[in-house]
Amino acid sequence: MRLVLVGPPGAGKGTQAQFLAAHYSIPHISTGDIFRANLKASTPLGLKAKGFMDSGQLVPDSVTNEMVKDRLTHDDVANGFLLDGFPRNTVQAEVLRAFLTEKGAPLQAVLELAIENEIIIKRLSSRRTCKECGAPAAANLEKCAACGGELYQREDDKEEVIAKRLAVYEEQTAPIISFYRNEGLLITIGADGDVADITERAITALSRVHG
Repeated sequence: MRLVLVGPPGAGKGTQAQFLAAHYSIPHISTGDIFRANLKASTPLGLKAKGFMDSGQLVPDSVTNEMVKDRLTHDDVANGFLLDGFPRNTVQAEVLRAFLTEKGAPLQAVLELAIENEIIIKRLSSRRTCKECGAPAAANLEKCAACGGELYQREDDKEEVIAKRLAVYEEQTAPIISFYRNEGLLITIGADGDVADITERAITALSRVHG
């Protein structure tokens, strides 16, 4: 299965990516992991990205594209992959399409996790994080279940910050939904409800392209 996972922040992409990658026995490839691996290994691409980051600039698409393309040449993607966090815009989507077409292994599906903004804001703004170990915690807890540490609300879990992140998503990333719909690759499922139910929904929807 060669799959891209898309959806707004708070839709549960990270959680679903882990379950789907395990189900299909494919690597879960996130741009964050790729960046960290290149920076840690001080690869030429990692050093190039570090130069932009150290000067306070965004890493350009060209560097991100090369990192992803390099990752997709590794042996563990022979049976497929799940991309999470890439592509973020239509330029990246076109680069990915050209690269995979050249390899003779085009995408099979793009799974969109759809959920209303109001639900995301309610979900994320109720999250609390442990000051000691960094573990996430439910809003109704007074202490961290893992270590007993004090809980706090992260700055990016505040309602006004979440609303801004959703606006950025709509502006920058949502156009790839139209791109993949036109490509005939888009499969949309509802991302509200229990984690296990959403996973089952996803696997059922994907079964039409991967028996």
